Amino acid sequence: MRNSLKINKLKFVSIIYWVFLTYMIAAFVWWYVSLEKQNDQIANIQFGSIQSNDPAIAAKSKYIQTFQDRKRKQYLGEGVTFLFLFLLGAIYVYRSLLKQIRYSNQQQNFMMAVTHELKTPIAVTQLNIETLIKRTLSPEQQKQLLANSLKETQRLDSLCNNILLASQLDLDEYRQNKQEIDLTTITQLAIKSFQERFPNRLLDIQIQEDVYIQGEPLLLQLMLNNLMDNAHKYSPIEFPIQIELSQNETNTVLSVKDAGQGIPSNEREKVFEKFYRVGAEFTRSTKGTGLGLFLCKKIAQFHNGSVTIKDHQPKGSIFTFSMPNQA
Repeated sequence: MRNSLKINKLKFVSIIYWVFLTYMIAAFVWWYVSLEKQNDQIANIQFGSIQSNDPAIAAKSKYIQTFQDRKRKQYLGEGVTFLFLFLLGAIYVYRSLLKQIRYSNQQQNFMMAVTHELKTPIAVTQLNIETLIKRTLSPEQQKQLLANSLKETQRLDSLCNNILLASQLDLDEYRQNKQEIDLTTITQLAIKSFQERFPNRLLDIQIQEDVYIQGEPLLLQLMLNNLMDNAHKYSPIEFPIQIELSQNETNTVLSVKDAGQGIPSNEREKVFEKFYRVGAEFTRSTKGTGLGLFLCKKIAQFHNGSVTIKDHQPKGSIFTFSMPNQA
């Protein structure tokens, strides 16, 4: 229902906009036609005021005709210039309006998603604590409930860190602390953490040893975590996620390959926008806030690199982070 209201709102705004634009263009045309008629009327009056026996009739007629032609060119030039500037401004306003409406919808979707993402770990942790307080449990059961609570707390902490970091990177307020790091070790730590969270997920790992770069360990591990989490969400559990790390003389390349449904080519730039998620929020089954890939893009740019998407055969997507090696 709400999604339908958003679509109807967009249609209503578009209709009002195009009606107004059509009216303004018609007003420009009417203005030009009216001035042309007035110009012709003035010229006819001036022609009629010339006496037939006037010896300067040819010169006066030529002057009136020249003046009429000059006015016609003036009206046409001014009309075309004003119309061009008006249409240019109208296109800019319309695109800005659509962008603002889309961004507003994405923010609403983000608020819905983040509310769900926040409530779930809070509710699970609360239930676990209440169970520990109200019931007498064995040490093993207590340990399991505490472990689950810790896991949900870490999930909540990760979400809060993502939101904070996204804001800092978006506003260029993140304090740089780049250093020479072992990307191989960072990748292995990220994979180990991922395997602890998703022990049933198969991984195909191809990591080059001793890959050193200038960067920030926290940001790069977060980027890899987001890429692996994204692959886990959208790829069937029976297909392994492929993780590759390599380095040559010019570039360092880190890629994550999944076997999901893939991303349409017209969506591949949009998925890196803040709050953007493929599909409708009300029909989407996968969890998320729309910040993961946005963070990946910002982290890649922070390291003077880029993140790209291409098709993975026979199905799925390949997310590739590439950054130039510093001399």
